[in-house]
Amino acid sequence: MAPKPGSRAVGIAASDGPEYTQLCGAVVRADRVVEDFVFARCTTGGSDATAACRDLLDRLDRPDAQWLLLAGVAPAWFNLISLDDVHAAADRPVIAVSFEDSDGLDDPLRAHFSGEALQRRLATYRELPPREPVALDDTELWMRTVGIDTADAADIIRTFTPDDNERPEPLRVAQRAARAGRQQAERFGWAPTDEATAGDAADEPTDS
Repeated sequence: MAPKPGSRAVGIAASDGPEYTQLCGAVVRADRVVEDFVFARCTTGGSDATAACRDLLDRLDRPDAQWLLLAGVAPAWFNLISLDDVHAAADRPVIAVSFEDSDGLDDPLRAHFSGEALQRRLATYRELPPREPVALDDTELWMRTVGIDTADAADIIRTFTPDDNERPEPLRVAQRAARAGRQQAERFGWAPTDEATAGDAADEPTDS
């Protein structure tokens, strides 16, 4: 299922800050052409990352981008993303990619949160599809997929990953743009808008 050179994917990646995290959605073609960007913010330590991803997709409005790639499922200090909810909003296959092996998030979540904040995160985490390892040349990465099987998702990731890079191009571009956007905002003192972080203050972590 190798995509054609003009096929498009949306990549969503984050750059974390102390109070808010900058998200970027980038539309990138399989031949590496970058076509579009959109930005949103979510609360560092909050639980609004899923809503921010939905907002990105609504404002991006690119149904021609056939796949959605996410840089992991826990940006903004455990602000977990519900892949099922994002898949429903995106109406296209979703592939969440991580680049390091992990023993899972149960223990870190229990170490940093308690009470309702912990239970909400555990519920979202346990609803996620399992991580599947994928080999890309000499690199191993891990994927969670919704709306696409692992073999087809691996073909998508390989097509969108240049030979000289370990990251799919939509995620690399989105991460760099998110970081540049956050650094620019911090440099000029642009505070998050009420709309960007609507209704979701950061949860206060507690040691367990």
